[in-house]
Amino acid sequence: MVSANREMAVYCFDTLVAHYNSDQAPPPSFDEGEHPLFVTWKKAINGAEPRLRGCIGTLEARDLINGFRDYALTSALRDRRFSPIQAKELPFLECTVSVLTNYESALHYLDWEVGKHGLIIEFTDPDNNIRRSGTYLPEVAAHEGWTKIETIDSLMRKAGYNGHITEAHRKRLNITRYQSTLYTMHFNEYVSYVKTTRGAPPIIVGVKPTH
Repeated sequence: MVSANREMAVYCFDTLVAHYNSDQAPPPSFDEGEHPLFVTWKKAINGAEPRLRGCIGTLEARDLINGFRDYALTSALRDRRFSPIQAKELPFLECTVSVLTNYESALHYLDWEVGKHGLIIEFTDPDNNIRRSGTYLPEVAAHEGWTKIETIDSLMRKAGYNGHITEAHRKRLNITRYQSTLYTMHFNEYVSYVKTTRGAPPIIVGVKPTH
């Protein structure tokens, strides 16, 4: 089974740095394969809790090299919840890469474990008959300290449902649970990796060199 690893996070940073430099990223040093994946960018200043700056991926299997290249940029620059990440923010960023595995149909809306399973919900909005869907990665509920019901209700809101949520609504959800492996790298770790493996730190247009 393919697991998220350091080289995938390095490639996401390489891709974003190359974008700011109007350049091409170096070839990745991990093997090709096809899996669902996500790229998450967070920003932390002065030791504060990292804040989300972008998170986008795919629940369908994608070629890992093309997938991480595409979603590194999409999550950084085109997550509609946030303004695009600017080059000057790079020193404060951390990147988490997720490779999704073990898709299973849940028996009911409580048939999953906080911290172990990610969720995909699908349902028909009872107010307007619109099909809605949404997902949370496995780490979200645990990080937020949510119960299972709080997670489900939040995910229904994320999917676009604005009405009153009842037990009957929860029972009608179609739920797929999944697991993931993930790897998180801070920009400083990326710089150290590049220095060690390539002999010099990355140069980014508009960003002071990291010593």
